[in-house]
Amino acid sequence: MNMRRVVRQSKFRHVFGQAVKNDQCYDDIRVSRVTWDSAFCAVNPKFVAIIIEASGGGAFLVLPLHKTGRIDKAYPTVCGHTGPVLDIDWCPHNDQVIASGSEDCTVMVWQIPENGLVSSMSEPVVVLEGHSKRVGIITWHPTARNVLLSAGCDNQIIIWNVGTGEAMITLEDMHPDVIYNVCWNRNGSLICTACKDKSVRVIDPRKETLISEREKAHEGARPMRAIFLSDGNILTTGFSRMSERQLALWNTANMEEPMTVNEMDTSNGVLLPFYDPDTNVVYLCGKGDSSIRYFEITEEAPYVHFLNTFATKEPQRGMGYMPKRGLDVNKCEIARFFKLHERKCEPVVMTVPRKSDLFQDDLYPDTAGPDPALEAEDWFDGKNGEPILISLKNGYVPGKNRDLKVVKKNILDNKASKNTENSTPANKSASPAPSILAVSEHCSIGQTNCICELEAAG
Repeated sequence: MNMRRVVRQSKFRHVFGQAVKNDQCYDDIRVSRVTWDSAFCAVNPKFVAIIIEASGGGAFLVLPLHKTGRIDKAYPTVCGHTGPVLDIDWCPHNDQVIASGSEDCTVMVWQIPENGLVSSMSEPVVVLEGHSKRVGIITWHPTARNVLLSAGCDNQIIIWNVGTGEAMITLEDMHPDVIYNVCWNRNGSLICTACKDKSVRVIDPRKETLISEREKAHEGARPMRAIFLSDGNILTTGFSRMSERQLALWNTANMEEPMTVNEMDTSNGVLLPFYDPDTNVVYLCGKGDSSIRYFEITEEAPYVHFLNTFATKEPQRGMGYMPKRGLDVNKCEIARFFKLHERKCEPVVMTVPRKSDLFQDDLYPDTAGPDPALEAEDWFDGKNGEPILISLKNGYVPGKNRDLKVVKKNILDNKASKNTENSTPANKSASPAPSILAVSEHCSIGQTNCICELEAAG
């Protein structure tokens, strides 16, 4: 009996990683060299987006997943930023909409044509202006449509209603130093942040209140990361005082002491955590490492269980992580990464070995689908919605994406009622007027003849 307990039972114990063959890689891509610790890559079931080197501004590539092989130097890019792009994120509710943050202090939201780019795109659907320094963090709300969070080197977090182009919430005085990362919880009611002051904070963004805080979550001076797990606990990666890399687990109800701390190695690459809420497996990809470590999180001590390491010879410059609905369930694929090298992007597939060809429902519980649980206005009014789940039993079939509509409120009213507006006190949450491609309420992005550029200044 005791012998049997030595080895912990887990269906993920034998997960193995495998890089795809060369002809399934994306070759001859000049991956960005900008000094910033973001993933540089974003993936969804249709496209892979990669931040690249660009002269005279910032750009990123958007490639249909099947567009493997050598990518021509003249391949069109998304190139509207005037400074290097630092972070990109696909909208979880529309596989053709992507947001980007840049050194030019702006956030831009783009709608990619259904079959990919045929010419370079320099006009975003909307430009969100509100940060006074570079914008290094972009993350969409997990369950509310058109809610986007950005964080800049001005130590501010802004939450936007992309549908109107407005900054609805600005968190100004909560972080005394650079914010390393921001993560939503499962239903998007809270965020957690890791900051250069070594604190991890849990914040209710709509009430603009600090729920809990842990100072010196990791003693080391190198950057930390903090992510929410599906049970509400927080997982952090960071460095000890001796520069050892650490992985720690925290209960938000009591952050005095970590539930567990795992020491790993003494490398100086920042550990980027990628978490799968369906399997409770977390993957750690170190920038500059040549390996991906993965752990299973359980409810019983010691909570964090090392599973295995996928090791290669080439170091990674960045990493993309495919949402669950983009995986091949027939091959028992539980994760797919898009590893950035200096000149290429290489997919890496994580598989659970199974003999049967039948659908493995224990590996694929219902997962978050592309439908939002609520509209932006509902969320800003205080409502919450859990992710709307879908079954992957017959594979994921993408539906038709509806076009992103941006309806700028009161651009024309501003001219008509300047006197009345001047007499009312300025609303704290009102955004600086974004430069915006305004779209009338009943038209779609695809109909270019009914888009007009309106300047807020008149």
